[in-house]
Amino acid sequence: VQLQASGGGLVQAGGFLRLSCAASGSIFNENVLGWYRQARGKQRELVAAMTTGGSTNYADSLKGRFTVSRDNAKNMVFLQMNGLKPEDTAVYYCYAVPLGGMNYGVEYWGKGTQVTVSS
Repeated sequence: VQLQASGGGLVQAGGFLRLSCAASGSIFNENVLGWYRQARGKQRELVAAMTTGGSTNYADSLKGRFTVSRDNAKNMVFLQMNGLKPEDTAVYYCYAVPLGGMNYGVEYWGKGTQVTVSS
């Protein structure tokens, strides 16, 4: 499974960004696609994730500002980030977990895309 994320960059506080991630390979038709982030000096943390069936999971602190969505036909996942704050500055990683097949439960990670929010 390969994951290619895009859409990161530098934005002022209060601004918005939309991240995209395309998954390819043996992702299986039932899967979880989502995003984690890791700020400098901190542990990687869940941002948001979405199953093929549409169930979502968000970090409580990000509900209302971040929205995850996906295009199942294209195996893509998106993260709309609004009202960005300097503390949202981090490397954002796309991840995928197949929910069937020989790779069931295996976590796959993209290389990450930097998001920097200036104050």
